[in-house]
Amino acid sequence: MNKDLIYSKPHDKVADFKFDQDVVAVFPDMIQRSVPGYSTIVDNIGLLAQQFAQDNSTIYDLGCSLGAASLSVRKYVKANNVKIEAIDNSPDMVSRCKSHLAAFKSEIPVNVAQADITQINISDASVVILNFTLQFIPPEQRYAVLKNIFDGLLPGGILILSEKVSLGHSTADESLIELHHEFKRRNGYSELEISQKRTAIENIMKLESLPFHLNRLKDIGFTEALTWFQCFNFASMLAIKPKLD
Repeated sequence: MNKDLIYSKPHDKVADFKFDQDVVAVFPDMIQRSVPGYSTIVDNIGLLAQQFAQDNSTIYDLGCSLGAASLSVRKYVKANNVKIEAIDNSPDMVSRCKSHLAAFKSEIPVNVAQADITQINISDASVVILNFTLQFIPPEQRYAVLKNIFDGLLPGGILILSEKVSLGHSTADESLIELHHEFKRRNGYSELEISQKRTAIENIMKLESLPFHLNRLKDIGFTEALTWFQCFNFASMLAIKPKLD
């Protein structure tokens, strides 16, 4: 695993963060050292998919990065005639994801494609995964993305949505941000790295509160929407489309 040193030296100007070749090369290290509970979330995505995957359906991993969630799904899901559509808009991520997934044998086929998830069609889905993906989509496009997912889900299907969130209260937000920064310090990131990464990402990752996320999911039509995991300001939600009467 290559170590994330992208922000270890001073940058004259910190550019907006993007999932380019440099990030792809260190992404496993970056995500483990930056997102508290990431391994727990990914493993339980597979277990949730095991519970809700339906025979003869498609599982979508949207913003798949290097395919960690798809690997978890392939590890646990036992439903018959299931396939995975793993989609990312970064060509560097897609290229590495294909080779990564090809290294693991599974009876569940996976198609890795480069595409904009705001433009794709969702159909015959029993599970859709947005694992720290929606936060990088412009806020004004998020409702349409989620509505497209809801419409493409089979009755009883689920959306797993993981996001970095805000709390809507300045004192609480500042407290959780400091806990997150301390998490990164304990994982070896310097103050310079923490500061420069925060600058790089602040223009492209717009956070929303947990209540806002959950209320929007219910407005779209999910009858159940809940937070199943949270550590600091990182949370994962489960939304269930109602079954037919």
